[in-house]
Amino acid sequence: GNGLKVMQEINTMKKLITWLGDTLNIFKILFIIFFLSFSPSLVQSSERWVLDKTLSTIEFELPVLFAKNVQGKFNTIEGFVKLDVDKKQNNKAIFSVQVDDLEMNYIKYKNLLLSNVFFDSTQFPKAVIDTKKFSYDNEEEIELNVELTLKGKSEMVPLKIYIKRLAEELVQIQSELIFSRTKFDIGIGKWQNTSILKDKVKLKTNLFLFRE
Repeated sequence: GNGLKVMQEINTMKKLITWLGDTLNIFKILFIIFFLSFSPSLVQSSERWVLDKTLSTIEFELPVLFAKNVQGKFNTIEGFVKLDVDKKQNNKAIFSVQVDDLEMNYIKYKNLLLSNVFFDSTQFPKAVIDTKKFSYDNEEEIELNVELTLKGKSEMVPLKIYIKRLAEELVQIQSELIFSRTKFDIGIGKWQNTSILKDKVKLKTNLFLFRE
């Protein structure tokens, strides 16, 4: 009788130890979840910066022979920057403009500029700049090759970027991008001739982004 009682007590102790072990593991998991939930700096591996559309501008300039250059500004801009705060390697930025929402100095040629002869804004309403992945570690100047998509074509083009931190949660990004309009079929027929309109188009950005 005593032996059976001792065995029952041992089994009870084993069950208690197993229960305590399982309970302790559950508490460990709950503690880790709780700790991480209130320690965003430990789990946050990226920052997202979004465009302030009221302050930001993207302008373009197309040189014209013996006349004032075609100049314009896109009114509808979208975009964001995603920063890899840990490894500094997997940063990414995408910006786009709505092609038909623009102001320009040669207003009487606006419809021609938006037609299929130039931008073809009906079929290709957006132009997009995609940096792909790039390295960034708080430099004030960086040079990248970015993908420009315009009129259904994509090309890698060089881009130089100047970055100013205006406040803890606000940065200013200025850049200048030059691309070949003929590579994107911007200006076809008689307008393809580079003796009338020069080949190089300049895009200038002045972007303001705030941290989400």
